[in-house]
Amino acid sequence: MAADAGSSPLQLPCVFSPKSRQYLALCAQDGRLRIWNTDSKTLHQEYVPSAHLSATCTCIAWGPCRTVKEGPRRKKRKSEVDQVEEKADLLAMGTAAGTVLIYSTAKGALHCTLDGGHSGGVNCVQWHPDDSFLYSGSDDTNIIEWDLQTGKMRSKWKADRAAVTSLCVSHDGKLLLSAGQIIKMWDLDTKEVYRKFTGHSTAVTTLSFATTRPPDSNGLYFLSGAAHDRLLSVWQVREDGKDKNSVVSFTLTDEPQHIDLVTSNSKEEAVRLAVVCKDGQLHLFEHFLNGPCKKPLSPLCTVQMSDTKDSPVPIPLLAAALRADTRTVLLAYGNHLQPVMERVEINTAERHVCLTRDVQTSLSLSMETTVSKVKTPIVNAKGRVLVPGLPGHQAPVKGTSQGSEKRKKDTDTKEMSIAERLGEIDLSTVSTEKGAPKGTASLQTDNFAVLLVQGLESNDANILNKVFQTRKEMVIKKTVARLPLSAVLPLVEEITKRLQGHPFTAVLMVRWLKAVLMHHTSYLASLPDLVTQLGVLYHMIESRVKMFHKLTKLHGKLYLLMTQVATSDSSNSVTDVDHTAKLVYEEESSDEDEASGDEGLPDDDSDNWEEEETMKEDEEDQADEEDEDPDSRTESKANGEEDMEHENESEEE
Repeated sequence: MAADAGSSPLQLPCVFSPKSRQYLALCAQDGRLRIWNTDSKTLHQEYVPSAHLSATCTCIAWGPCRTVKEGPRRKKRKSEVDQVEEKADLLAMGTAAGTVLIYSTAKGALHCTLDGGHSGGVNCVQWHPDDSFLYSGSDDTNIIEWDLQTGKMRSKWKADRAAVTSLCVSHDGKLLLSAGQIIKMWDLDTKEVYRKFTGHSTAVTTLSFATTRPPDSNGLYFLSGAAHDRLLSVWQVREDGKDKNSVVSFTLTDEPQHIDLVTSNSKEEAVRLAVVCKDGQLHLFEHFLNGPCKKPLSPLCTVQMSDTKDSPVPIPLLAAALRADTRTVLLAYGNHLQPVMERVEINTAERHVCLTRDVQTSLSLSMETTVSKVKTPIVNAKGRVLVPGLPGHQAPVKGTSQGSEKRKKDTDTKEMSIAERLGEIDLSTVSTEKGAPKGTASLQTDNFAVLLVQGLESNDANILNKVFQTRKEMVIKKTVARLPLSAVLPLVEEITKRLQGHPFTAVLMVRWLKAVLMHHTSYLASLPDLVTQLGVLYHMIESRVKMFHKLTKLHGKLYLLMTQVATSDSSNSVTDVDHTAKLVYEEESSDEDEASGDEGLPDDDSDNWEEEETMKEDEEDQADEEDEDPDSRTESKANGEEDMEHENESEEE
C-alpha cells in the first residue's frame, strides 16, 4: 500500500493512484488538474476548476480503489471483468479558499464540493479506508470529518494552536495522525488525543504509517518529514507511553517532497521506502523496524536523472512509486505540465545511480481522442473567419485547395500580400511627401507585427531583415507589444542567432531584445524551462562582457599616455618663453649698445601681448606702435641705467 500523505502548500501536488498505479494526478502552475495514464503515457483527463486562479489546488489524495457501477461505462468493461474489478475513481482536492473538491475519474467530472467548513486554506486531505469518509486539515487549526454520502460535515474539532499541515489515517481506520509543529494521534471514535509526539522545529509536511500492527503490541510505527528538514523521522507508538523521541532517522539530501512506502506486516518483513526530495533526487531505503537505532540510516540507493546534452543538466524527479517487484520503480520526471512516466529497473547494489534521458521540453500535450473536447470546424471556402488578435490581421482560412485557388483569383479581396507589404514599408527612410496618406504611420507597427509573426513562422530571411532594420525606438516597442505570446520565444531565439553575427547587426538586435524583456518579462518568468532556452543568450552576453572590463582598462592606460605626451609638448614650449623672459629681466649690461641690442626681445614680446589683448586692431596701427615704442623705451631705460651707474660710483667711494 502506498499514498502520499499530504503535501506542503508551497509545492505542487503530484500523486500516483493506489494499487495498480494506473494514473498520475498533478496540479500544475496554471491551477488545472491533469490525470495521466501511466500505461499509455498520455493525458487521460483534464479538469479546470471554476476558481482555479483565485483558489489554487494545494493538496491531492486518491480515494481507495472501488468497483465503479456506471451504466454506460459497464459496457466497455465487459471484456475486462476479470482484469479490472476495482479501480481508482474518486480524487479529493483541497484548495486555498477552504473548499474540498471531489473529482470522479469514472465520470470525468466533479462529483461534489465540500464547503462551508474551513475559514482558512486547506493544507491536507486524507481518506478513510471506507471511502465514505474524508478528513481535511486547514490553516484555521481545525480538522473536519466529511460524510461523502450526504456531502456534509460530520464532525469538526480544534487540533492545534498552529495550522494543521498534514494528516494520515491508520490502515484499520481507528487512528488519525495530525501535525502542525506537534504531532498528535487521535482516537477517531472519541475524537480525543491518544498520544503526542514532539521533535520537529518546523511545520510537518508528511505523515505516513509504516506498519499495520495494532498499537498495543509496541509494533505500530509511523514516519514524518518536515519543511527544511533533511531527516525523515520514524516514531514508535509504545504501550507504556515512553515514545517522546523518534527511534529511527533516514538521512536525505533535501526536504521530502513525495513519499511512497510498502508497509511491514510483521517484524520479519522490512519496510521499503522511496523518497523524492525537493532537489529532484530519489532515495531508496529498506529497514527492519524493531526498536530504536541510534545512527541515522543512509539510503540504500540514490537515483538522479540528467539529459543527454554535452553539458548535462539534472532532470527533477516529481514522484516515485514502488512496485511488487523489489527492483522496479515507477518514476515521474520532467515538468508538471507534461511529465514523463517510466518504469525503471534499478540495481540497488549500486549506491548511486544516474539515469540519462532525452526529455523534450516542448509543451505540446498529447490527449486521447476520447477525452479531447476540441472540434475542428468544417470551413466553407467563401466564408471569412474573424479571430481576436492583431488589428488589421485576418486569420488564414484552412479550406480545400480549390477554395484557395478561388481566393487567389478573387480580385475583390482587400488584404495585401506579403510582397505588397514589404514594398510599401520603407524601413530606411521616412516619407515626407505631401501626398502620402495619413494612416500609413499608424498602421506601420501593425504591419510590422504581422510581418514579424509571419517571418518567424516561415523562417523567411527577407521578411525578418526588412523588419529588423528599423532604428526607431517607438516602432520597435509598439511592434513587440503587439506580438502574441506564442511568438515571443521564437523571436528571442531569432534575436539570439543574429546577436552571434556581425557586431553591426548586434547593435540593432540589442534594441529588440531590450524591448522584449521590457514588455514580456512576466510571460518569460512563467516558463518552467526558461534557463535552458535562454542558456545560449546568457553565455554569449557573459563572454562579450568579459572583454569589456579589459578594454576599459586599456582605454584608461592609453588615455593617460596621450595626455602625458600632450602635456610634455606644451610644457616644452612654455619653458622656452619663460627662459627668455628671465634673461631679459635679471641680467642687463651697462653699455647702451648692448641695452639697445637686447631691447629688441622685450619689444617683440610686448607686441605679442598687445596682439593677444587687442584681437581686432588694424595692421597699420600696430605698425605705428612698433615704430614709436622702441625710441621711448630706449630713452627711459638709458636714463635709468645712467642713474644706476652714478649710485654705484657713490657707494664705491
